[in-house]
Amino acid sequence: MTLSDDLNFGEQGGEFAQETPASPVVFGIAFTPKIIGILVGVIGLAGAGYILVSLLMPAWESYQQQQAKTSELQGQIQQKKANIKQIDQVKDELAQAKQQKVQVLGLFANEKSLDTLLLDLNRLIESGNTPTSMSTVRAKLNKFMPVSQKPEPVTDGSLGLQVDNKLKRSSFNAEITGTYEQTQSIIRNIERLQPLLIVKDYQSILAPAEAISPLDKMSKPIGPAAINTSFQLQVLMPLTPEEIAAAAAKAAPKK
Repeated sequence: MTLSDDLNFGEQGGEFAQETPASPVVFGIAFTPKIIGILVGVIGLAGAGYILVSLLMPAWESYQQQQAKTSELQGQIQQKKANIKQIDQVKDELAQAKQQKVQVLGLFANEKSLDTLLLDLNRLIESGNTPTSMSTVRAKLNKFMPVSQKPEPVTDGSLGLQVDNKLKRSSFNAEITGTYEQTQSIIRNIERLQPLLIVKDYQSILAPAEAISPLDKMSKPIGPAAINTSFQLQVLMPLTPEEIAAAAAKAAPKK
């Protein structure tokens, strides 16, 4: 073999270039730039999926939990606000009920008004004797007597079953003398008194001659004749809490 034969790499080099691949081969697969690009893309998607699963999903779940918790707290706040409004409404209704109770109780009599009832009745009767009246008959109170010594609870249903054992009444037998117009005016004024009064058993008859005063006998009678009117005057009062409890205990059936 000559030196020229040894240094003739052209032909041998061509064979070497054909036998040696241009891209690396792993497990018989040549990693060309295209395949490497696909592998890089796959690895990138896998990495993105891993990041999504390992980082983003727990964060999203935590966000969803916080959103649910926030909604729950908002609902609790709204409920509490509604409860506060209901409490305010109940307080207003309670205040109105108390005010109405005071107003209703003001319609009834009390111990003080009971003590002055006779004076109030006399004042009403005397108010009918006006100086300008053309009648010689003067209205007057002939009788005013209590039926019982102390007020008695209402238990007979005469005023309605709803008020049984809640009210008490004092009854007085009264008799007045006056003309028909005077008597009607007195009765109307009695009904207009501040305490709640009931007029029962109303009866009127012509007054006998002896009922007229000697001064009236000396003068010629003018105007309508006098009549005697008798009636029972009932004064209603609310029972105290202690009296209501005692009445309820008394009405309860015995075991």
